Amino acid sequence: MTKILFICHGNICRSTMAHFVFQDMINKAGLADEFLIDSKATSTEALGESTHYGTVKKLREVGVPVLPHTSTQITKKDYRDFDYIIAMDTNNLRNLDRILSGDPKKKIRKLLSFAGKDGDIADPWYTGDFDATYRDVLEGCEGLLKELTTKH
Repeated sequence: MTKILFICHGNICRSTMAHFVFQDMINKAGLADEFLIDSKATSTEALGESTHYGTVKKLREVGVPVLPHTSTQITKKDYRDFDYIIAMDTNNLRNLDRILSGDPKKKIRKLLSFAGKDGDIADPWYTGDFDATYRDVLEGCEGLLKELTTKH
């Protein structure tokens, strides 16, 4: 089983969006038994909160099921347990490096790297643009699914 952990700052907007979008993709592809998907935060600011209403609204709009969720922070144990740790932006990468004390197994990448891009996924908490965030998340998740299904 391949274990994937999506990461953003608070684990209420972008990482949950990626988590639910990717879960929906693998469910529709009949691959749910081959993957474990989760999401977490690098910060402690939103711990215990559920998915942001803007993310919920956007996912319902596009027909992606919204799963039960409570924000939690990544730990060193998560680094051991997950095969892929996928960050939404460069700040997440810096925070992951600090929290995890590096990435010796090269498990950490930005989501848009799976779409062949070096960019960051903008945080809709600040931009208010959940449509743009969804487009980038979808593109990254499609690239991730393609890479993973090609490897398997």
